[in-house]
Amino acid sequence: MVQVRREEMPVIVRPVMSTEEVENFLDREFPQIHQDGRIFVVEEVGDMRGRMRMRASPRHIRPGGTLSGPAMMTLCDLALYAAILGQIGPVGLAVTTNLAFNFLRKPEPRDLLAECRLLKLGRRLAVGEVSLFSDGNQEVVCHATGTYSIPGQ
Repeated sequence: MVQVRREEMPVIVRPVMSTEEVENFLDREFPQIHQDGRIFVVEEVGDMRGRMRMRASPRHIRPGGTLSGPAMMTLCDLALYAAILGQIGPVGLAVTTNLAFNFLRKPEPRDLLAECRLLKLGRRLAVGEVSLFSDGNQEVVCHATGTYSIPGQ
């Protein structure tokens, strides 16, 4: 007997927090990210994805006229966290357990955009990827993958 494999319907996970709610949560729980002004901005939270902007400033520029690795790493981590919050709600104790970065090309000294996509969202772990772009340029300057641990409820 030949068994026909039934294709499973994809599970669509809708955000439980709006873009504004995620931004307000970060402002309230992590005010230190705005110590030098509003540099990090949540632009969008959607179905298993998110987008953030880092407004480049002189403190992000390194010798050679490019943006520093630590600034790019911070944006990737924060964008991943914001995308996860959008899906699970205001869980302040979700923490990064792994981040891996591939710096692909020299970013221009201007705003950076982070496009985040969640690959897996479980009860205890979330895995995602982030692509960074210089504003106005479609070439990826950095690609990161990360895992977050989500505390049990």
